[in-house]
Amino acid sequence: MQLTIIKTFVSRFLILILSFGLVIYSTNMWGSEGKGTISIVVANAAAVSFFSSIFSGSSASYFASRFRIEKVLLYAYLWSLLTGLLIPFLFSVASIQGEYLLYLIGISVFSSLLSTNISLFIGTQNIRKFNVYTVLQQLVHIIFIGILVYGFGKKDVTVYFLAQIGCLALLFLTSFFQIIKKCNISEISFCKDVGRNMFEYGWKTQLSAFVQFLNYRLSFYFLEYFEGLASVGIFSIGVTFSEAIWTITRSIAVILYSDVVNSKSREESIKKTKESLKLTFFLMIGFVLGIMIIPSQVYELIFGKEFKDTKEIMLLLSPGIFAIAVSDMVGHYFSGMRELKILNVKSIVGLVVTVVFSFIAIPKWGIIGACVATTSSYFVSAFLLFRKFYSSTPFIFRDYMVSKEEVQLLKQKFLKK
Repeated sequence: MQLTIIKTFVSRFLILILSFGLVIYSTNMWGSEGKGTISIVVANAAAVSFFSSIFSGSSASYFASRFRIEKVLLYAYLWSLLTGLLIPFLFSVASIQGEYLLYLIGISVFSSLLSTNISLFIGTQNIRKFNVYTVLQQLVHIIFIGILVYGFGKKDVTVYFLAQIGCLALLFLTSFFQIIKKCNISEISFCKDVGRNMFEYGWKTQLSAFVQFLNYRLSFYFLEYFEGLASVGIFSIGVTFSEAIWTITRSIAVILYSDVVNSKSREESIKKTKESLKLTFFLMIGFVLGIMIIPSQVYELIFGKEFKDTKEIMLLLSPGIFAIAVSDMVGHYFSGMRELKILNVKSIVGLVVTVVFSFIAIPKWGIIGACVATTSSYFVSAFLLFRKFYSSTPFIFRDYMVSKEEVQLLKQKFLKK
């Protein structure tokens, strides 16, 4: 597990660098309003993905080793097409960024199809391909933006969406051929038992994930309503930083989930969860210290004068970023154990906190109010997860301390790499 985490950590670090590069380019190319438009459309695509992931997300991972992959693929692909077309259309009817409907459909469909393939890699413990495709999603997106801007002379914000669609389509086709060549085409058929189990597991996990997504993104919509798109663009930089950091810690969570799903005992799963908690805890201390050390002038120099308050936003969000990153380990443990009720409870309670604080704080304090609402929600959600986890296992402070033996083992792994 430790060597796999190291390899995944390296891939996530590459994603972190590429994500920062994409954010820097988009803010300088399209400004705060353009970044706000990108943030809203991407948030809408993420909302669609939570519906499509009922079959194409953790459900595909969980049942990849329990049913024939051919049957899992059939349900996941058909559901991806249905939700990728239907949900964006409903958004346009509700007048939510309707002018970007076709881009939203393209992003939603190909993102969901690719997510199915990546989920199958996780479920079959093919972490190497999972790492490769998650890095390529950022890298190919950036390359396609460069081709459209410097090769075809396109300059408007739709370049971002066209490049993303092209990237997702290419990676889906590549991963599809890698998966399908190992499948028996004659085995592709509908099976009521497969469909029922995938839907039952999928909607329960995605209910929690969708509500948690609202915790992450609802402040965008409140800000757009009360302050305008430019405020969304400025605030989104802080959120993008936090999610870039989470790409690294969530790599640990993905490995943990794969191990828990394939584990033979609860005791073994708890042990691995505590190991993941320790590693994430120390990584996040490093990231938060980094946020504190970087001068505010650096953020302004990188992103432009419109983003001069980025450090203040990051500092206000950092306690919540820390709490979510560490508690994600516990959340993936419960998901792997099929103990899904606590995930729904913590997400719903967190959403209530987000809504209440957003109504109070955003009209009064603007972007700072959005930071307060977001951090409060993150803290409450994390507290509920930890309370549940430590009701079934004793809390021991040394679980969060690194021993000399563990430091030596990590050195050996890196030298071997």
